[in-house]
Amino acid sequence: MTTIELPARRPRLHNPSLFREIVETVILIGLVYTLVNLATVRFYIEGPSMQPNFWAEQFLIVSRVHYLFGNPQRGDIIVFDPPGDDDSANNPLLIKRVIGEPFDVIEIREGQVYVNGVPLNEPYIKEPCTTSSCNDSRWELGADEYFMMGDNRNNSRDSRTFGPIVRERIIGEAIVRYWPLTDLGLVTRYRFPD
Repeated sequence: MTTIELPARRPRLHNPSLFREIVETVILIGLVYTLVNLATVRFYIEGPSMQPNFWAEQFLIVSRVHYLFGNPQRGDIIVFDPPGDDDSANNPLLIKRVIGEPFDVIEIREGQVYVNGVPLNEPYIKEPCTTSSCNDSRWELGADEYFMMGDNRNNSRDSRTFGPIVRERIIGEAIVRYWPLTDLGLVTRYRFPD
């Protein structure tokens, strides 16, 4: 006598209710929104210090994650909390370009910026430095210090005013310009030759 085996019954898939689908979607959106907000900051440009590359009333997305796995590099455009009256509402975050890295020697001679004795080629600046903030000066950076300068050298409050900043004051790197929509795009870092 032969026995015929019947195929095993497939388990029945559970069809979730519409309410459950909506709740799961809302939770997923909330998690994604939270992760994006932990990893990035929105930044509003208020003044002319980064012209001609950034203009007042532009909005940027700043990545907090970039510097978890590496350090700022010369040419990066970063947002940071400048030293000084930290308890004041009149001490906003600033956006500047990294000019000096730890242990660099930064000099300004006759309006020209030098890094470790080599003149810095800066095609991104608005105009050569001519104001009193460009007087001949020299800074020797420590192990955890960075030197920041605005691209509009004649109209920028930067490390020439408040000195080098320490690493812990850096918020993150500007990565996307998203408003106005006509300016939408990635923020590119100027790569200095080695």
